[in-house]
Amino acid sequence: MQDFHYSNGTFYAEGVSLNDIHEQYSTPCFIYSRAAIERQWGLYNDAFGDRNHCICYAVKANGNIAILNLLARLGSGFDIVSVGELQRVIKAGGDPGKVVFSGVGKRPDEIRAALQAGVKCLNVESISELTVINDIAGDMQCKAPVSLRINPDVDPLTHPYISTGLKENKFGISYEEAEAVYSQASCLSHIEVVGIDCHIGSQITDMDPYLDAMDKLISLVNLLSDKGIQIQHVDLGGGLGINYKDEAPPSPDEFVSAICGKMKDSNIEILIEPGRSIVGNAGLLLSQVLYIKQNGDKNFAIIDAAMNDLIRPVLYDAWQKIVPVNEVSEVEEKQYDIVGPVCESGDFLGLDRSLSISEGDTIAILGVGAYGFVMSSNYNARPRAAEIMVDGDEVYEIQRRETLEDLYEREMILP
Repeated sequence: MQDFHYSNGTFYAEGVSLNDIHEQYSTPCFIYSRAAIERQWGLYNDAFGDRNHCICYAVKANGNIAILNLLARLGSGFDIVSVGELQRVIKAGGDPGKVVFSGVGKRPDEIRAALQAGVKCLNVESISELTVINDIAGDMQCKAPVSLRINPDVDPLTHPYISTGLKENKFGISYEEAEAVYSQASCLSHIEVVGIDCHIGSQITDMDPYLDAMDKLISLVNLLSDKGIQIQHVDLGGGLGINYKDEAPPSPDEFVSAICGKMKDSNIEILIEPGRSIVGNAGLLLSQVLYIKQNGDKNFAIIDAAMNDLIRPVLYDAWQKIVPVNEVSEVEEKQYDIVGPVCESGDFLGLDRSLSISEGDTIAILGVGAYGFVMSSNYNARPRAAEIMVDGDEVYEIQRRETLEDLYEREMILP
C-alpha cells in the first residue's frame, strides 16, 4: 500500500481517506504514515547489515513522543540538542545509552542531566564546553564520554541557514585545532574521549560533501591513533535531503554504502543522525480553503493553515507540493498563491500553484513530516494543530489540538 495516494479520486493516507480525517479532527492538522516512518528507518538499518553502527534519529526534525516511541521499538538511537529532547526520548522509551547530545550551547544543568541519564556521548563544540563538562563530571565523580564535533570546512551546497560545516558557521571545532583539543581532552581527569563527530548541514542532495568530510575525519582518526588516542566511533551526522520537488538525493542505501566504503578497513562504530530523511515525506498538513480572492491578476486561496503552522516556506524559501484532497473538480484550474490568515505578507504556504479548488475544499501540503509541527508557534494567538498517525486502516490522535485556554493558562495578571 502506498503511504499517500489517490484512490477513486480522493487522497488517502495509507488506508484512510483524508476526508474522513477532516470530518473527525477538523483542520489544520498534521497527518503521518507509520509505515513510511518505519520503512525509512529500516532502509538505513538494513543498509549497514552486520557493520557496527548506530542510527541516532535527529529528534529536532519531529519530536512527537509517539514517533520517538515507534523508532525506539525498532532499536533506534537518538540525536538530541536539549534536555527537553532528552526527556522526550526517555518518556518515549528510548535508551539513553544510544543518545548523542549535540549543540553549541549546552547549559550546565543539561550536561548534568545527560550524565545522570547515561547518554552515549556529549558532542563537544568548544574548548570552553569541554572544560565545563570536565568540572561537572568531577563534581559527579564520573567520567564524561565525549566526542568532538569537528568543523571540516566543507560546503554542503544547501541553503545558507542550514549549512553547518563551514568556517563561518557557529558549529564545531576547526579542523586545524582538532588535534590539539583532542590532546587536551585526553589529559582531563574526568573526560573519556570516545568519538569524533561532524555535521555539515541539512537537505543535502549530493554525496561529495559527505565524502569530503569523511576523508577529513578518517585522517584525524589515524593521526590521533598514532598519538595513542583511540577513537571508538565516527559520527557523520545527518542532513541527507529528500525530494520535495525535483531533488534527487542519494538513497539511504547509497549513502550508507558510500560511507562504509570509506571505512572498510576499520571496525570502528559508525554513527549517523538522520532526521528529515526518515520523517520528512512521512507527513502532510491538511487544510481547508476559507476564501478565494482576486487582486488584479493575482489569485489567492486563503486557507486555515498559516505560517505559524508551517514556517519553512517563508524561512527557507521551501517548496512543498500542494494537492487537492478531491482530485476531480468542475472548477477551472488557476494559478494561486496559497496564503494563511496571519497578518504578515510572508504568510504563504505556496506561491503560483496550479489548482482547481473552491471555497470549502481541502488541500494537502506534502513533505511536512520534518520541521513542520516542531517549528510551529502560537503567533497571532493561534492554537497549534492536532497531530494524527495513520497505521493501515487505523487513525490515532498523537497530539490533541490546542485550545484557546491552553494559550494563556501559564500567564498571570499583575496584582
